[in-house]
Amino acid sequence: MVKKKMYRKIKDLKKKGYGKIKIGKTLSLDPATVRKYFDMRMEEYTEYLESTMNRVKIFQEYEDEILEVYARNGNQQLNMSAVYDFLEECFGELPGSEKSLRNFIHHLERTGILIYKSKQRSYQKVPELPYGKQMQLDFGEYNLKNGKKVYIFAAVLSASRYKYIAFQDKPLKTLDVIFFLLDCFDYFGGIPEELVIDQDSLLVVAENYGEIIFTEKFAFFLEEMELKMYVCRKSDPESKGKIENVIKYVKYNFLQVRSFESLEEAGESLRRWLIRRANGKICQATKKVPALAVEEERPYLRPVKNSIFRKDRYVGRDSRTVSDKSFIMVGSNEYSVPVEYRKLTVEIYVTEEKLFVFDERTGREIAQHEKSLGTGERIRNKAHFRNNSLSVKELEKEIKTLFVFESWSDFVEKNHQTFPRYFRDQCILARDLFAENSVEESVLEMAVDYCLENKTYGMTALKDTYSYFQKDQKQNYQQMSAPAIKILKTQTPIEEPAVTQRAVGDYELLVAASLKRRSDR
Repeated sequence: MVKKKMYRKIKDLKKKGYGKIKIGKTLSLDPATVRKYFDMRMEEYTEYLESTMNRVKIFQEYEDEILEVYARNGNQQLNMSAVYDFLEECFGELPGSEKSLRNFIHHLERTGILIYKSKQRSYQKVPELPYGKQMQLDFGEYNLKNGKKVYIFAAVLSASRYKYIAFQDKPLKTLDVIFFLLDCFDYFGGIPEELVIDQDSLLVVAENYGEIIFTEKFAFFLEEMELKMYVCRKSDPESKGKIENVIKYVKYNFLQVRSFESLEEAGESLRRWLIRRANGKICQATKKVPALAVEEERPYLRPVKNSIFRKDRYVGRDSRTVSDKSFIMVGSNEYSVPVEYRKLTVEIYVTEEKLFVFDERTGREIAQHEKSLGTGERIRNKAHFRNNSLSVKELEKEIKTLFVFESWSDFVEKNHQTFPRYFRDQCILARDLFAENSVEESVLEMAVDYCLENKTYGMTALKDTYSYFQKDQKQNYQQMSAPAIKILKTQTPIEEPAVTQRAVGDYELLVAASLKRRSDR
């Protein structure tokens, strides 16, 4: 149905002698529409107009709800697809399409039932990029109807238009952005080649002659994730028009027509909206459904890596059983954990550079190591072998009971007097050196006596002395057990070789000749 103004234009051109085809071309109307009104008299048009206005509309039963949505938003012009999505969320399947709802809202406007201010949304067309190349992110704020403010984190894969949105009830900080990015990578199922942001103070400190300086934490995150960054000017539609449209989409398609009492309620509704609307409807730019297009893009994304920034989360953790020596095997190396976790199960989280160990029951971090680049190594933290559950007196008592010979108790007391600040470490060392290994008590007693005589009271010195006596005792035993070597004498005596002898006069002649030669010179 054409409006009365268009009907009059058709009639005016007819009076001027225009044919139906020419009128259609002049007014950009379908030829069938021109034929319908070409011969219709004014009385017939008025009757037809009244009949269409009184005709039952398929969205007539939702008129009160539609007007209520507009009233709650100050009768501002709303995105009609947002109104349709809100009705669909409230009432389930609707009797007509979005086009039918649009026609009904236009009917309410024409009849004066709904009067609102026109507000057009503008979109910027930006170049398409290959799969896996780029992700754009941006931030926003929105005041809810209950007076509360939500802070928006939004990200979109440039190729598939697959979107990730998150809300927070406090201003975003650098760590918040990093956590949202990690969740975003999990949600997308991979990491793109580069990120596009504007010069936001959360992430960018300064720009010196074209060189971008990021905040310390974000710079470390980029290096850890091996991410490239493209920083554009703020509100630059040519560089990041896709994400700017997403921010507007969240505000005017989701937040504008809804009210929430809590952030949790908003987040749950947002999750359903992302599935149903933001990623579930055809994107007009690509003519594809983002939820389907992302399946084509995922093979081009890099695998998600573990990050030091989410070591306290349970995602990416593995289990390990601690050995009786208080070590766990990670890769081809062993790493120590506190002694109280021997033979228990712990959780580990591994990044490119570090290893974190957690209590399986409480989730508390109990150990941290730099990852070894070698193989077959044992990385040890001495503090892990301190038994802090026992007092110094209890430790001393425990060590004294290791051996029964009297000099051992004297040695432990002397050790305590010599190393009062490190006596706990000395006791733990003694337990590691002697309690958990097969010790020859007689040899150890000799070593203790020697150390007491020479006033060397350290456990390491005792270990070295014990090793020396043990080695010496083995050598003595080998000599005592070695077979005797017999010396065999020959029955026939060996004749000594004859030596030629000269007379003394021969030597006197030689000396005289030598003296004459010297005098001639």
